[in-house]
Amino acid sequence: MAAEGGSTRAVLTALAANLGIAVSKGVGALITGSSSMLAEAVHSLADTTNQALLLVGGRRAKKAADEQHPFGYARERYIYAFIVSIVLFTLGGLFALYEGYHKILHPKDLDNPLVAVIILVIAVGLEGYALLTAARSANETRGNRTWWQFIRHAKAPELPTILLEDAGAVTGLVVALLGVGLSVLTGNAVFDGIATLVIGLLLVAIAWILAMETKSLLVGESASKANIAKIREALLTEALFDRVVHLRTMHLGPDELLVAVKVTVAAGTVAEDISVATNSAEARIRAAVPIATLIFVEPDIYQPQPGTVAKSGIA
Repeated sequence: MAAEGGSTRAVLTALAANLGIAVSKGVGALITGSSSMLAEAVHSLADTTNQALLLVGGRRAKKAADEQHPFGYARERYIYAFIVSIVLFTLGGLFALYEGYHKILHPKDLDNPLVAVIILVIAVGLEGYALLTAARSANETRGNRTWWQFIRHAKAPELPTILLEDAGAVTGLVVALLGVGLSVLTGNAVFDGIATLVIGLLLVAIAWILAMETKSLLVGESASKANIAKIREALLTEALFDRVVHLRTMHLGPDELLVAVKVTVAAGTVAEDISVATNSAEARIRAAVPIATLIFVEPDIYQPQPGTVAKSGIA
């Protein structure tokens, strides 16, 4: 629950920052005529929309399971995160690429460039604060993983999305500052267009990473190696189970794990004893891996072969 609270806090912080930044950048783009400033305004607008989508997805994922959706709605978080990548790609990346291309073909001198610089510097501070908030929230669950490993393997989509968006925002702002600065120093507005193209490429790259990672979650990712080991240990602790034949896991959501397992018991084992052993194993699994919300155990008869060692735990 603490991790979920951290995710919500990071999303709300990013939403508030981006909403204010989007307005200020939009005003600045109108005053200065800077294409990189306009691209950054649209970028912030896309980010604001994305954070709202993440909040909606988190709320809808809490709906209780029903007859039509017996496994619940936890995957709503993944679906809305995937929509985020589409919005970032189209509204942010493609627009910036078009605007940069147009500005390079038809360069126009900037008006009041100092206004653009002031707005961009303030935006760097605000985006940096949002990034710091997201990083602090991520550190609560990141452990000893690198930032890239955290983004690649996190089961909750909110923090990786915010981290990538905020890091991209700070980088994009620095690029926009360089574009405006070089345009003023050289008197050539083409640099502003080039900066806009770089911002567009950056946003497309981030959108692609988000889409690929979220797609993997939508298809269905297994539990972590550590949790799989805990589940296997909980099963093999049961004296009645000879071995684990199959062990399959899949995340229905960040905090909901489906566990399907096939175990073997000795021929002639009483059904009542199998039921007691199964319930006991399920209780140990839930104690070891609390997110294992759905557990299905299928018993089978173990036929030992010559030289076979029991409780091998083959999965």
